[in-house]
Amino acid sequence: MNAGPGAALPTGLASDARALDALQTRAALDPKAAVREAARQFEALFMNEVMKSMRATTMADTRGQDAGGAMGTSLLDGQFALELSGRPGGLSEAIMRQLQRQMGLAPGPIPATGSANDTPAPLTAKPVPTAIPQAGAAGFVRQHDAAARAAEAATGIPASFMVAQAAQETGWGRKEIRHADGTPSFNLFGIKAGPDWKGPTASVTTTEYTNGRPHKVVARFRAYGSYAESFADYAQLMTRSPRYQAVLAGAGSAAGFAQGLQRAGYATDPAYADKLTRVINTTLRLQRLVA
Repeated sequence: MNAGPGAALPTGLASDARALDALQTRAALDPKAAVREAARQFEALFMNEVMKSMRATTMADTRGQDAGGAMGTSLLDGQFALELSGRPGGLSEAIMRQLQRQMGLAPGPIPATGSANDTPAPLTAKPVPTAIPQAGAAGFVRQHDAAARAAEAATGIPASFMVAQAAQETGWGRKEIRHADGTPSFNLFGIKAGPDWKGPTASVTTTEYTNGRPHKVVARFRAYGSYAESFADYAQLMTRSPRYQAVLAGAGSAAGFAQGLQRAGYATDPAYADKLTRVINTTLRLQRLVA
């Protein structure tokens, strides 16, 4: 019988095939609980190796034992390892936090320095640096929350992921694409103006990558009348272009969303997915602070 969301987690080591199967099943139903158990399993396996090493060097020599005795000793070491793992403040907690961040299940730390902008829309041509970057980043999240939620309803992409992408593209609002006279283009997602775009544009110098090497080019970008229009146009791009269908399918996790965008060629930066995943984790933490 498959384990339900409230089913007990496996108690054996992950090296046991049945325990591993149970852990994999749980991962699909309750990722956070599965990550916690996986971290405990890693720590238990590590502690088991420590027990073996200690027994080989300082404890009684087991080489003279028969097969049954050696197996009993091994099982006892494994039980001790399980008992010693998963304790508060232990190795498993550090492993769990790292796994959750990599999977997009928990936000990462807010950068100690940054270039967030806490001013209301429209942003000034030369924003005043905030004394506390965290407060500025939180303001960026609040500023675009409503538009991002409307785009979420249209696309299924979590609002926090889109706010994070806007932060990634604009440096938390400090590197927005602007017209030659300094007025904002309201383009939060770096969407370029192709031949089919009939609206206003803004031409700026940007960095592109060819074969992994950066170079500067002048490109035309779409311009909007508001940030809400930018989110709406982004939602249309994601839902109407076959190129981004896999992005929508992978939007269940931060890493899946970011990697889908990179595979679809949204940006030429080879490190785009990794950078975006980190910004998403930061945004998730900021949302908790401003909620």
